[in-house]
Amino acid sequence: MDTPPATPLTVAAVQATPVPGEIAHNASLAARLVGQAADAGARLVVLPELFLCAYHPPTLHADPAASDLPATEAGGISDGRLDPLRAAAREHSVVVVVGASVRHVDGRRTCSAVLVERTGNTVSAYDKQLLWGPEENALFTPGTSGATLLVDGWRLGLGICYDGCFPEHGRAAADDGAHGYLVPSGYVVGSAHRRDVYYAARALDNTMYVVFANSVGGDRDWSFNGGAAIYDPEGRPLVRAADEGETVVVATLDPAELARVRAAHTMLLDRRELGERRILAAN
Repeated sequence: MDTPPATPLTVAAVQATPVPGEIAHNASLAARLVGQAADAGARLVVLPELFLCAYHPPTLHADPAASDLPATEAGGISDGRLDPLRAAAREHSVVVVVGASVRHVDGRRTCSAVLVERTGNTVSAYDKQLLWGPEENALFTPGTSGATLLVDGWRLGLGICYDGCFPEHGRAAADDGAHGYLVPSGYVVGSAHRRDVYYAARALDNTMYVVFANSVGGDRDWSFNGGAAIYDPEGRPLVRAADEGETVVVATLDPAELARVRAAHTMLLDRRELGERRILAAN
């Protein structure tokens, strides 16, 4: 495993209500929330899955031109609708991870994590690998590779919502040396139990921090349940938002705590091949 980072990192997880198909509006909303997070000390801000277009399949099906961000062959995104968000990243010197529907030059449409750097440079950083249900599979092409983001000496694996329901996805990040796992998400009303178990489990499984952002509110058919949270490497919530209302939660990732937990709980080092399974018939 990599050694812990040299310095702490203050991060924010956001829950808010974007407007379906209104990228310019949602980018301005994101910019305001980034400013709020930065004022609370955050150097990295994570916003929900598909936040820039809103997680609203009817609109994503009906109006892809309004909902998608076009990417260059290298993954760059220069859409002017994102200018307020880029300006906020520059002004506050923060890194932003935010969900979007991205249209690639080869025609693929992906549910992606978009990275806005402190310079305002914007790229499609990670495409969701594990698509949820018939709606997402009808809309998007799954990604084919993972991604690790480097911020101030911290290695941070990227996942999107349903990715985090699979232990092997978080483990792949840990195997790449991740100290944390960033998960923009879209959990609907009625899923609070699973929402709260999965990401705490990924933190404990891999002795790493987890930053979980989620949408909140919305229309009757697509209503989301908030609960944005930041989990410590033992799976305990450092901060957690309520299930309703716009909120920015902020916590500091502590390299000393990461080192303490990994020294006490050595699952990542103790793994080995478990061999074939036997079948036992009880009479």
